[in-house]
Formats: sequence, C-alpha cells, structure tokens
Amino acid sequence: MTSSTPKALVPASATVDPGLADAMARMAEVFAEIAHRIARGGIDQDLAEAAGTNTGGDHQKALDVIADEAFMAKLAGSAVRFYASEEQDSVVELNAGGTLALAIDPLDGSSNIDTNVSIGTIFGFYPAAETGDASVLRPGRELIASGYAIFGPQCSVVMTYGDGIVKFVLDPDTQSFVEVDAPSGVGIDSDEYAINASNYRHWPDPIRAYIDDLVAGAEGPRGRNFNLRWIASLVAETHRILTRGGIFLYPGDRREGYARGRLRLVYECAPIGFLVENAGGKASDGSEPILDIVPETLHERVPLVFGGAEKVMRVAGYHDLPQEERSALFGNRGLFRVE
Repeated sequence: MTSSTPKALVPASATVDPGLADAMARMAEVFAEIAHRIARGGIDQDLAEAAGTNTGGDHQKALDVIADEAFMAKLAGSAVRFYASEEQDSVVELNAGGTLALAIDPLDGSSNIDTNVSIGTIFGFYPAAETGDASVLRPGRELIASGYAIFGPQCSVVMTYGDGIVKFVLDPDTQSFVEVDAPSGVGIDSDEYAINASNYRHWPDPIRAYIDDLVAGAEGPRGRNFNLRWIASLVAETHRILTRGGIFLYPGDRREGYARGRLRLVYECAPIGFLVENAGGKASDGSEPILDIVPETLHERVPLVFGGAEKVMRVAGYHDLPQEERSALFGNRGLFRVE
C-alpha cells in the first residue's frame, strides 16, 4: 500500500497541531488498509468469523480485532499517549511522552461485515492528561477532533477539528485521501428517522409518543408523512444524516441491560456528538446534551439522539410532557398547542 502524505486528513485551510496531524496521517494509512481488507473479504479470510467477546459483552468479529491491533501498531511512537478502545479492557498507554489521548471504536457495525453493508471506525482526540482515565473520562466538549471513516462503495473520512466539518475520499488509484466538499445536509428538514422499531414495546413513554406521532403521518399531529430508516451501523446512519438530514434515536429501554441503551459514551456517542454539533446539528441522551455528560467508566453506555437541531430539541420536549399526554396515542401533545 502507498503511504499517506504527512498532511493526510488535514484540510488545506486548517492549521493543526503537528502531533495531531501526524496521528491522523497514521490513521489514514490504517483506514486505507482496512478498506483494502474489506474489499477482499472472503478471498483472503473470513472477516466476520467469531473472535471472542469484549469487555462490554459484545461478540467480536475477526475484523474487530484486526482493526484494533492495526491502529495500536501504527500509532506506536506517535503523539498518542493513551489509547482507549472498545476492544480493550482499559486505557492503554502507547507512548509516555505523547500529548494526545485517542478514544476509538476500531470497527463500528461489525454485525454487518458479512452482509456487505457500510461499516466504519469512530474516533475522538483529547489532550492527554496525567492518566489514561483522566484523559478520556471527561465531557465531549473537551474533544479537539473527532470523526469517522466509512467503508462502503467508497472509503470516506468525515471529521472535525472543532470548527466545521471536512470530508476526504480515498482515491483507489493512488491510495491517498483527497479533500472534497463536506456534507451539509444535517439542517435539511428531512422526513427520515432512524430507530430500531422492533423494540417499540420496550421504549420509555416519551420516545414512544414521539415515534407514534411520526407513524401517524399526515393524519397525525405532525401533519406530514415520515420514512423509517435503520441500517444498524452508527457510522452509516451518521453519514446519511450529515448528507441528507433526519434524526437517529437509540434510547434506553426496559429490557435487562438496556436501561442506558447500548452505545458507548466515550468512543461512540461523544465523538459523533462533537462531529454533529460542528456540522450544525445537536446530540443528546434524549434530554441532556451528550457533550455535557461526564463518563465514569471507559465502557459506559448512554442513550443517543442526534440529527437536525430542531428535531433533537423536539424529542427533548416530549420528555417534558405530562404523563397523560405522553400516553395518549396520536393525541394533541401540549408541545404543539398554540396558546
């Protein structure tokens, strides 16, 4: 594979700390390598083969482990001091002299590996503190960069350095990343929403009320029809919403082990929330901003709602409704009454 240039994944118009720029160049090389492996999946090896269970209780696939090891190896000797991964039991120190901490889900959406559906990598960078835990158990607003790589028909990286978002596409001919126009669709008043509707009976009342009103369509209180989308890949859902608008919901529910949802705050929700807010959208746990929540543990779970700002704020409004209005199917919600 051809190595990425030293400025890979740094926009021409930005001034980025050299240590962070180097770390992103190294990650760019891994993104290209993973994209190449995925394109050859089933030829060289079965990337969806079971490979154990991680600390969070999720079943690992071969590609989960491959991606995690590849990032660790490539970032050794970089400015990344602490490496906080979904696939590791605790934060790993890579370089005692480093100035950065990386929170990463090396391979998001691994249940879709063998179905040829888009999967990806989610990442976020913090300034390193004295310890690994102190470096990543902090509010997402303290991130200095975050984003995702998506491995689909094209390999793209969408990210932020804290001021708007940028997008790069992997040129398959040169194996280098090229900056292209960033997606600008998060503010579109889209009719699309993403949620796993099979869990409807388990959702809390505010989420059920919100979805009931969408399902009611033009005859309901919203007065318009909506379309359900569900890919079961956080990166793919994010990419669609940044491109053409909408909202994503993964609430907590009444099932055992799902009270706080299934997504992880440190290396999934906070990086995605930071990216979405820099794109002009919002992210919350249904009520409170995701970026204000301080995690207590590396693998802590949290409900996640993100997308267009008005849509996310509307979901929060359902949580403020009286119980009798939440449970009145397709009723006139106080949230929408004109006084």
